[in-house]
Amino acid sequence: MKKTETSIYEQFRRAHPRSESLFGQARAAIAGGLTHDIRHLHPFPIYADRAHGSRKWDVDGHELIDYWIGHGALILGHGHPAVRGAIANQLDRGTHYGACHELEVQWAEQVLKLNPRVERVRFVGSGTEATLLAIRLARAATGRGKIVKFEGHFHGWHDYAAVAVRPPFDRPVSAGVPQGVLDEILICPPNDWDAFITLVSGRDDIAGVILEPEGGSCGTIPTNHDFLRRLREFTRTQGIVLIFDEVITGFRLAPGGAQQRYGIYADLTTLAKILAGGLPGGAVVGSASLMDQLAFTDDPTWNREKRVWHAGTFNANPLSAAAGLATLLLLADGQIQIGADRAGEILRNGLTEVITALGVDVCVYGESSIVNLFLEPHRHGLVFDRPDSQPDHHLLMDHPNQEAYHRLRCALILHGVDFPLFHGWISAAHSDEDIEKTILAFKAALRLMRDEGAL
Repeated sequence: MKKTETSIYEQFRRAHPRSESLFGQARAAIAGGLTHDIRHLHPFPIYADRAHGSRKWDVDGHELIDYWIGHGALILGHGHPAVRGAIANQLDRGTHYGACHELEVQWAEQVLKLNPRVERVRFVGSGTEATLLAIRLARAATGRGKIVKFEGHFHGWHDYAAVAVRPPFDRPVSAGVPQGVLDEILICPPNDWDAFITLVSGRDDIAGVILEPEGGSCGTIPTNHDFLRRLREFTRTQGIVLIFDEVITGFRLAPGGAQQRYGIYADLTTLAKILAGGLPGGAVVGSASLMDQLAFTDDPTWNREKRVWHAGTFNANPLSAAAGLATLLLLADGQIQIGADRAGEILRNGLTEVITALGVDVCVYGESSIVNLFLEPHRHGLVFDRPDSQPDHHLLMDHPNQEAYHRLRCALILHGVDFPLFHGWISAAHSDEDIEKTILAFKAALRLMRDEGAL
């Protein structure tokens, strides 16, 4: 390894001996040493000790401004008093009843209040479960089998979502996915209307189309809104169920998510993250006609042959319901989202100024309170700076320079900021001072990488 490749990593090792030790223990006890692939970090991940507001502290005692913020789930920040109070109150009443409870009804009613075009909610345990159930509902409603998925869009880790995530898009991102499952997924380039029409023309076997309305992989591939509107009209006329995956954007872009922000509405929507206030939970929401396929009736034939079957030990568990309800009540008027949007714009603009001043090949972009980061776009032939440009999504999703992202994250941690490799989330807890410090941390980290020849 070259000297320029060791400096940041060696500083990181010296600063985090306890995290390095814990990772050694984890590799002997936990498969792969990790509990989530995205937490992989070279040379080792940091281990958190506690968190509050916009900050977290690692086991080596370092205070970090946090842009993971619960993988985007904690729009209120860590440990918001209203959420903590709701959880504490519920802890005294019980953590799992194995029965229906009043909070799940109140939680569902609040979801409907924030999404007035939605008529029914079904809670699940995660975002992955939500997209899996939505696909099943679409197939049951139409009697068809195929699902259209767009290249670069992420819908969890189940088999039907494990293809067309990263280049090469025609191959799954995981071993162990049956070819028969892959055959049921029709893959289409994003934002390409001609390609979509070519793919679906003459077919009568398409049950649904699923996509992230804000854009593939947390907006890494921004969605063309004209494409989104045309897709909405086409699927409606063809009797195809349109599924918006709003696991990330739900309640973040607006109280009613991306659909309220853009004025384009799906037939089914999948939710998670913010929905459960930082605890495990997800949901599928939609019209009564689609969602009531889950309902029992007095007809045994319907119940056995036509009804969509769905279970889940922790669906709408009381703790998640309490945290979710407390969170959604605070998001109802949209003011928290407006404040986080403002902070996102200030951070993106500030980072762009730093990048220009340093003359490094880095691009920052995004929407709302999401900040996307791309290293060395010009080196890879990407164009972001023209209003009419549509960056190549293959390049956006293919990171041959992943080592640079790992090194940048380590450099940022050394300067008091923990920012995910590709995109970060801003919460209501992030103050103007946090944003200013973050910009300075990026300036120091990028200068260090530039001076070492990493950018």
